[in-house]
Parts: sequence; structure tokens; C-alpha cells
Amino acid sequence: MSTTPPIAMVEEPVATAGLGGGRNRNKTTKIRGFRAGFWVYAGLGVVVLSAVFPYYWSFLIGSGDSTTISDPNMSWIPGGNFFANAASVVNDPAVNFWPALWNSIYSSTLIATSVVITSTLAGWAFAKLRFRGSKPLLVFVVATMAVPTQLGVVPLYILFADLGWTGSVGAIIIPALTSAFGVFWMTQYLQQTVPDELIEAARVDGATMLRTFWTIAVPAARPAAAMLFLFTFVGAWNNFFWPFIVLDRRDPTLPVALSLLQSNYFVDYSIVLAGVLLATIPLILLFAFAGRQLVSGIMAGAVKG
Repeated sequence: MSTTPPIAMVEEPVATAGLGGGRNRNKTTKIRGFRAGFWVYAGLGVVVLSAVFPYYWSFLIGSGDSTTISDPNMSWIPGGNFFANAASVVNDPAVNFWPALWNSIYSSTLIATSVVITSTLAGWAFAKLRFRGSKPLLVFVVATMAVPTQLGVVPLYILFADLGWTGSVGAIIIPALTSAFGVFWMTQYLQQTVPDELIEAARVDGATMLRTFWTIAVPAARPAAAMLFLFTFVGAWNNFFWPFIVLDRRDPTLPVALSLLQSNYFVDYSIVLAGVLLATIPLILLFAFAGRQLVSGIMAGAVKG
């Protein structure tokens, strides 16, 4: 009499479990255990080098002298004149470096803050409120992005000249307090992030629309608002066209002030590029301090979504 257990009774459940759970575990392991290959790191390396190289080139020229840029045997090792060239930029009376730096910081911060506030409010209205003409109005706001900025320069300058605001920093702040791109950005983000059921639940609990916006929309919009703030700040910081037209040369923003370094008959590009690097330092510091919070906010929003 054989004592071997039936094969079907012993192996079939194990095989079934292996076919079902094993496949799922294999799929999960493959997804979670994905590792970037050589070409991924090579592509990322090319992107990093292409982004860093202009800064290194500027530092290479800015740390040399006036003959460095035209030297065919130029060394790829930076020289030792960067601090002297930077001091020449800061101490140049025609540049007014410190007032120009303050004007750029003040105007860029105020513009970015205003754009975030107005875009979040308008985005919440377009995304979650129902009112007559909301869709055509949103289409009109988005369509304004297709209008070139240069078309409005002449009437805008005439307006500020009649108001007596030309030559003041307010002339570059007021036209940039709102942004059509910011409204579209926040509308799309809030429309996908905040579910309508959550708003209805807040209304059932007796929350007003302002309370609902503050407790639901603002925390949900924080990652997108951080991105919008950084993009707007960088755009306002680098803006040259309108400040060059409307501001006085004695009270400019930093890009306009640095352009005065090229107004002489002889242009010393080592000093010009040293000034350019000085102008990028605040942006690098901003990304260094806000980058970690920005990425963590984006990941938190992605997980919640």
C-alpha cells in the first residue's frame, strides 16, 4: 500500500498560487527594481554639461583680462582676475550696481508674488466655480498670450508718460502683476488636483467659498504655485526690453545696468561676463534654497493626486 500523497491534492494549489501571485510579484519587482542604464546616465550627463558649460565659459572669460576672449591659445583653466573684474563692475559709477540689484530683487519678488496670488484666485474660479461666460473668458485670457509684447509698448509708454510714472520701478511692476500663463497654469492644475466631491463636502459642512478656497485650494495648489513663483521671478529678473525703455539710466534694473558695460568704444568682455555671473548668483541661491522644498512639494502633490 503506497503512502505517497496524491499529486493533484498537494501540487495543484501551490501551482495555482505560483501562477497568480508569482506573476504579480514579478511585475512589481520589475517596476520597483528598475535601474537606469548607461544611456540614461549618458543623456543626463550631456544635459548637465550643456547647462553648466555656459557658466564655466563665462567664469573662464570673467576671470581673465581683456585679451583672454581673443587669445587663440586660451587656457581652459580659470585665471585669477575674477574678483578684480567683479569689483570693477560693482564700483563702476555708470552701472549703479547696488541700486540696480535692489530694484531687480524688489520688482521680481513683488511681481512673482502678485502673479501667484492672482493666478491662484483666477484659476480656482475658472476650474471650480460655475458662472456664465467662464469658458469664453478663459479662452480670451489664453488667447492674449499670442499677442506679442512689442505691440503694446508704444501705448503703454504713452500711458505711463501721461501718468508721470516713467523712470520709476513701478512702471515695470504694474503691467506684470497678472499673467495669462499663470491663470492657465493654475486652472489646469486645480482642475485636475481638487475633486468636486471635496468641494461639495465642504459646502455641506457649512464652509463659505473663501474658507473652501483657503483650506482646500491653497494647500493643493502649493506645488504649482511654487513652480509659478520661480518661473515668474526668473522671467522678471531677466526682463530687459521693457525696463530698458521705461526706466531711467540712473535707476535701472540689473540687466539694464549691465548693458551699460558695453556702451563704451572698447568693450572689456572679461568685466562684462564677470557682471553677468554676479547677476546670476541670486538666481542660483534662490534655486539652491527653494529647490528641495519645490521638489518635495511636487512629490507630495503627486502622491495626493
